[in-house]
Amino acid sequence: MVLVFRWLFRISVFCVSLVVLGLLITYYLASRSLPDYDKTLPVSGITADIEIVRDNAAVPHIMALSDRDAFFGLGYAHAQDRLWQMTVLRRTVQGRLSEIFGTRTVEIDTMLRRLDLYPLAVQSLQHQDAATLDALEAYSAGVNARINEINSSSLGRGAPELFLFEAPIAPWQPADSIAMIKLMALQLSGHMREEILRARTSLLLDDAARLSDILPDSPGRGVAALPKYADLVPGALPRFATNQVLPDFLSTIPEPGLAGASNAWAAAPERSAGRGTLLANDPHLELTAPSIWYLARLQLADGGVIGGTIPGIPAILVGRSEKIAWGITSSYMDDQDLHIEELNPDNPEEYRTPDGFKPFVTRKTIINIKDAAPVTLTLRWTDNGPVLPRSSFDIESILPQNHVASLSWTALSDKDTSMSGAIGLMSATSVENALDVSRSYIAPSQNLVLIDEERVAMKLVGAMPRRDPGHQSRGRLPSPGWIAANRWQGMLPYSSNPEFLAPQGGIVGNTNNKSIDAPFPNHVSYDWGDTQRVQRWQGLMQGRKVHTRDSFIEAQLDTVSITARTLLPLIGRDLWFTGEAAAEGTPERQRQRALDLLANWNGEMNEHLPEPLIYAAWLRALQERLIRDDLGQLADRFRHVEPLFIERVFRNVDGAAKWCDVIRSIKVESCSDISRLALDDALIWIEEHHGSALESLRWGDAHSATHRHATLGEVPLLHFFMNIKQSTSGGDHTLLRGRTSGVDPEPFANVHGGAYRGVYDFADPDSSVFIISTGQSGHFLSRHYEDLGQLWRRGEYIPMSLDVGLARAASVGITRLVKP
Repeated sequence: MVLVFRWLFRISVFCVSLVVLGLLITYYLASRSLPDYDKTLPVSGITADIEIVRDNAAVPHIMALSDRDAFFGLGYAHAQDRLWQMTVLRRTVQGRLSEIFGTRTVEIDTMLRRLDLYPLAVQSLQHQDAATLDALEAYSAGVNARINEINSSSLGRGAPELFLFEAPIAPWQPADSIAMIKLMALQLSGHMREEILRARTSLLLDDAARLSDILPDSPGRGVAALPKYADLVPGALPRFATNQVLPDFLSTIPEPGLAGASNAWAAAPERSAGRGTLLANDPHLELTAPSIWYLARLQLADGGVIGGTIPGIPAILVGRSEKIAWGITSSYMDDQDLHIEELNPDNPEEYRTPDGFKPFVTRKTIINIKDAAPVTLTLRWTDNGPVLPRSSFDIESILPQNHVASLSWTALSDKDTSMSGAIGLMSATSVENALDVSRSYIAPSQNLVLIDEERVAMKLVGAMPRRDPGHQSRGRLPSPGWIAANRWQGMLPYSSNPEFLAPQGGIVGNTNNKSIDAPFPNHVSYDWGDTQRVQRWQGLMQGRKVHTRDSFIEAQLDTVSITARTLLPLIGRDLWFTGEAAAEGTPERQRQRALDLLANWNGEMNEHLPEPLIYAAWLRALQERLIRDDLGQLADRFRHVEPLFIERVFRNVDGAAKWCDVIRSIKVESCSDISRLALDDALIWIEEHHGSALESLRWGDAHSATHRHATLGEVPLLHFFMNIKQSTSGGDHTLLRGRTSGVDPEPFANVHGGAYRGVYDFADPDSSVFIISTGQSGHFLSRHYEDLGQLWRRGEYIPMSLDVGLARAASVGITRLVKP
């Protein structure tokens, strides 16, 4: 027995030793790729020495004597910190993910190959201006300098992920960066999915009038510039008011509701306490680890520029220079049209056009797949654009027999000069100059919010399709591609894009809301990203005569839901004070307790409160009850509550209360009946997932932000190290937007929000601040992998100064790239 015990002990010690040894070897190999920020490195391809000063948040301040060397330094810094992220993004847009991930990414590769984005980026290279070509070449050389350093110095392949996935890294090319912008356009464009959803819904609904309930148009004339404060509040005193609100009133193509969003607003000197212009911006994208954003400062010939970049793109996309500051929001311009193409019944290689049948333009391409046979695709193009797979995005559900679908989209341009616009903006010296430079933008379309020392402006940038006034669906539904009126007729001139320059009220802004109310075909869009946040924004902006950097921060972090304040009195109006006293432990008693909490709630979606969770669960259950019997399985596509739909139903706008009656029951249900049943559904769900003690609930437990690693976020054990999870405030309809997933088992998880926040104050430019949602490094062993994440969660910022002396004073290292 003693002998057996001894051998068991020896075997256990041996196994534990092997595990420890394996962990030590793994740690050693992974740590080899940790970037060293404090070194001198000889590199070729630079004209003079470059100094990269990393401040205490690891933000690189790139000091160079020429623009070319500055872009070289940015490429090197991006590759130092985010090489794996850049590799995956490049493979995504090239349609080459399956070479390293196998069969699970074939569908993504197939879609990207059919869209042909990378070949279009290669063709667009020759259309960039000279300064942009120079920047692209220098940036590529900087990335490749880091790759060469990794290979020559055995620096752990450059990233820990490269030990797990056999992914040889080809040298970076200038076209790769242009392709990154096209990939960004894809992730910000949701109109194709909206067209399909609208088509499927219209096919199911017996009453066509009900389509405008569940997929409502944004009301109102549009909001972009606010009126003069004095016109709104005659005789107002020059003091700060308390916050006021208005009265009631890995897929690459985003799901409806998860396309790009954002907030941006600006104040002219007359609306600023410091008499300098102000700008706040927080672009909303999917939350990932590391963040898609990367903070950087460049010293260019025209001066310093600092802000947010996306690794792979050599430009400050949001930020400020010494002369101007700029922010972006998704414009929601309708830049995509889906066309139904009829095949020739006698020859399926031809499709119908206004002039008869015509052969597809075709090309073969091969997708290589890890551990599987390669797949050969035949890419097909029509006059309207590339033919999409029938099996993707529910397209097959709306296609007649003997038809295919093609896509018209502004990003499918082989003369895309968006990169020239992004590079040129960094050197702009005034609002007017920036507006002129931005005519180069093609896609993605954005609202560009600008300030210089004296003026504010907002301009929709990006190519706007020219549609025929006789378009059959006005771009709202997939339309027959062989009818000439449904085809695009080129692009509208840049001058026709909506512009708001130096408005009289001194404030411009956008929360993805409807910005103009122009007739078709100059309408910009029928589908906008917000009808709710803008109401709160208007109240906060007009609640003060003048603003400060801190009041802009306060608005950026505001968690009050105007939606909750509007909808709760509607859906609960017959429930608040009705019903008899109920015994403890009964469903009726639990319902009363929930209603009591909500009756005393001010609509603040604070992570520490129970009311936001009760409210969110109630609204979700309510919409489910309203639409499930009408839409069946299609109800699964409506993952987020549509406030305008709920309001239309409970106000019975144009007979919308019809949704409350359950089709399959004999009884005629009222909206109060459905509201009560939905509240009971919500309380049952809450008890199953969070317990029955309502007063102890925390919204932040359900609304946790999970910054998921794109490739290792679902891997057992590894996800504990790679993902970053945080309790967060806000919600779908608050200015501090934390878009929920809408998918079980965590329907309220925060998956899409302002991963970058910046506030710029030209009264004191060095008091400007910014933050990202994780950290600068993409290496999970780095202390800079998530160090900014807790600041972001708490609504804190770091300084955004162009003073290199401040960066040096608390630097974590200085990298010197020198000529050999």
